[in-house]
Formats: sequence, C-alpha cells, structure tokens
Amino acid sequence: MMKSNSLWQDSWVRLQKNKGAMFSMYFIILVSVLALFAGVLSPYPFDEIFDGKEFLSPNSKFWFGTDSLGRDLFSRTLYGARMSMAVGIITALISMVIGTVYGSISGWFGGRIDSIMMRFVDTLIAIPSLVLLILVKVFFDSFQLFESLEARALTGMVVALSMVGWVTLARVVRGQVLQVKELTYVEAARALGFKPAHILRKYIIPNILGPIIVLLTFQIPSNILSESFLSFIGLGLQPPYSSWGVLANDGWKAMQTYPHLIFPPGVAIFLTLLAFNLFGDGLRDALDPKMKT
Repeated sequence: MMKSNSLWQDSWVRLQKNKGAMFSMYFIILVSVLALFAGVLSPYPFDEIFDGKEFLSPNSKFWFGTDSLGRDLFSRTLYGARMSMAVGIITALISMVIGTVYGSISGWFGGRIDSIMMRFVDTLIAIPSLVLLILVKVFFDSFQLFESLEARALTGMVVALSMVGWVTLARVVRGQVLQVKELTYVEAARALGFKPAHILRKYIIPNILGPIIVLLTFQIPSNILSESFLSFIGLGLQPPYSSWGVLANDGWKAMQTYPHLIFPPGVAIFLTLLAFNLFGDGLRDALDPKMKT
C-alpha cells in the first residue's frame, strides 16, 4: 500500500515546482541572514563618519558610496535591512496573533457576539489605513514611554502597524472558522464535551493555518512598506539610525545631484516586496487542495 502524503508534504512538493516562489523564498532567506548578521558583515559601523568622504560614488572601498556625512552606504543599507525586516516580521506576527484570536472568537460564538465584533472591525476598515496608522503612531508617541528616541520610534511603529494590520486577518479567520466548525470532527469534539477554547486550539486553528500563513506572507511586505513610508515622512526612525525608509528619504533629498544615494534602499525595498509577494502567490497555490494533481 502506498503511503499517502500529508497536506503539508503535498504543498511542499507543489511549491518546489514553482521556480519563482522558490527563488523568492531563497532571496527572503538571504535578506534575513544579511539583516541578522549585519553587525558582522558590515565593513563599518552604520554611524561611522569619514571626514572628507562625503557624497562619494560607489568604489572599491565604499561599495555603495557614501552619504552627506561621509557614512558608508553599504553598511547603512545592511543595518537598514535589519530594522525594516524586524519591523515587518514582528508586526505581522503580532497582527496574526490578534487577528486569529479575535476572528476565532467571533466565528465560533456567532450571533450577537459575532455581529458586535464584526461591526467594530468594519468601523476600523472604513477608516483609511494610512490615516489610522499615523493616528495610532502619533497617539502612542505622545506618551513618551521610553527615553531613547530609537526605542520610542521603533515601539511606536510596531504598535501602530500591529493595531492596523490585524483587521483583515480577523475577517478571514472568522470566515474559515464559520466553515470548519460545522464539520464532523468538530461536532464530535463538541459531543465529547470539550470546551470551546480546546476545540479552537486543537481542532480548528491547526486546520486553517494555510490561509493564515499565506496572509502572513502578504502582511510582512505591507508592513515593510508602511515602515519605510513612515520613516520617509519623518514619523519613523530618524538619523543617525538606519532603515530603508530613512535611507530613501536621504536619497530623495539629493536625488538630482547624487542619484546613487537612493538606488540601494529603493532597489532593496522593491526586490524584497516583490519576493514576498511572489512567494505568497506560490504558497497560496501550493496550499490550495484544488491544485493537487
């Protein structure tokens, strides 16, 4: 008798056939490794200033050139990857937890509880996400919980992006729970007297992980772009700290005279967002049982 593969094994086989998704996955791993080991791989500290080396074009010593203060742009791009990737991944994971818990409760109990919870979600969705993001960021920063400007800006971005990003996932999880809770194995668990929390944790959520993981792969690049935008307009990290948004802002100011400044962060943002979206598309197709041949 032939051994049947699990859904995850079949999905991995289908994902391997998608060359674009696999290449994107390897690229994401590469960027993550570079960000994680930026302190080791960077030839210079991100804030080291080289007097008399301002606005140098790319050369053998400074691969990406230098900025207006004589800082190595290659080192700052690597450190920027650490900050942008960290914000994107951490906020996506927080949004996933909030959205999964909220959507599961709403979908499981249904009725009046579901109606009230979804009306709150609809209210948040009705507000433009960018406006809501800026409002939450400014509101949190007004408390000044941290003395460090870096910690304050970073925490504010994480809170703002997490509070904005969970609503879409909550609606998807709710819809999945509404479908799965009517299946036979869930009815059997109910008949055995298991509590709702146990049923959700053991039987429902593990079986809807596919759509949740796919949404997570799309949420990460969205958060990276939002972080870059906030830093670009001055609401995120500020110099000398480095993120791709900070570097893009610096490059934009001098784009006409020193265009090499904007290329590294711009290309990094573009390729990373493209890789996440291609990988998300491939993962969505791989996890779709209808794609099984």
